[in-house]
Amino acid sequence: MNARAAERHGTRVLALVTDAFGGHGGIAQYNRDFLAALAGCEDVEEVIVLPRATAESAGKMPFRVRQLRPVKGRIAYSLAALWTTLTSQSIGFVFCGHLFMTPLAAGLARLLRVPLWIQVHGTDAWEELSRLQRWSIESATLVTSVSRYTRQRLLQWIAIDPARVKVLPNTVDPRFCPGAKPDYLLDRHGVRNHKVLLTVSRIVASERYKGHDRVIRALPQLMTEHPDVIYLIVGDGDDCLRLEALAAEYGVAKKVRFVGQAPPDELPDYFRLADLFVMPSTGEGFGIAFLEAIATGVPVIAGNQDGSRDALCDGALGTLVDTENLDELVLAIHAALLSSRSVRMTDRGERFGLDHFARHINVLLHYGVGLKNG
Repeated sequence: MNARAAERHGTRVLALVTDAFGGHGGIAQYNRDFLAALAGCEDVEEVIVLPRATAESAGKMPFRVRQLRPVKGRIAYSLAALWTTLTSQSIGFVFCGHLFMTPLAAGLARLLRVPLWIQVHGTDAWEELSRLQRWSIESATLVTSVSRYTRQRLLQWIAIDPARVKVLPNTVDPRFCPGAKPDYLLDRHGVRNHKVLLTVSRIVASERYKGHDRVIRALPQLMTEHPDVIYLIVGDGDDCLRLEALAAEYGVAKKVRFVGQAPPDELPDYFRLADLFVMPSTGEGFGIAFLEAIATGVPVIAGNQDGSRDALCDGALGTLVDTENLDELVLAIHAALLSSRSVRMTDRGERFGLDHFARHINVLLHYGVGLKNG
């Protein structure tokens, strides 16, 4: 630990997460934003992060964040967490970033006799939990949920004072801001003079709820009014071949472009490239990609039955559709493509800006966890 950190005389936080710095996906991004904001709180001296997933490159760490080497395997990870607990001084509380880690986190918090803060995201909290998971969550000092929907679903399964379960939605990076369609991506994907639909997400069989299928099935009807439409899918995973086959089955293979994983520095430009971001999902805990699209001035379409409602502020920042009604989806896309691109989230700084996110965490730290200056 460097001299600047030593001057603070605050507490250390042990954070158990699936992945964070160097990871991909919405939960990894949430963890990065959360941990950086937490480390910026006045009474936090250091945040020690133990991830499970292997990071390609963690990059430069935020000040007062120390990410340890990832540890694969449940037993090995549990032993690494216990070793870190026993060898780190002044652990003020334990943060758990995923439901399946809650028994381990609860055990460590009890061993240390410190508060436990648990974060829940989406589908993991929507189904009936095991007895051990319920006990672990009920032992937490504070539980935060990315959306009202996830909070509501979680409270169906646990016996906890609802006042201890707060909503802490995603934030959005300032890099996502309006701008012209980037020439290099227009040329790379051959989409000049085309209307571009965009979805950014992982493409894995376990997350077919994202809605790629629904957009592909909508394309034949859309092409009658918008023959120039192109559907770009940014992301990768084990479900790409199935979606390619589905596009061929519906006769729209030439209209669907699989981009793969976009480099982080190019991702804001992919949103600027789009005329419409569409992800009619049924399983979003929140959906950070919605915020990123809205922040870049791109119209957004989402499903109306999950945490997407929070990201779109119940429709104030985009269009919510019945995901089971293909005609409704087609009409919503058609209407969006006929409208001009405009900045939709003018109040981003108040609702989902990093400053507001950091202030919210500071309040939860002191009034939810009850942390006092060490």
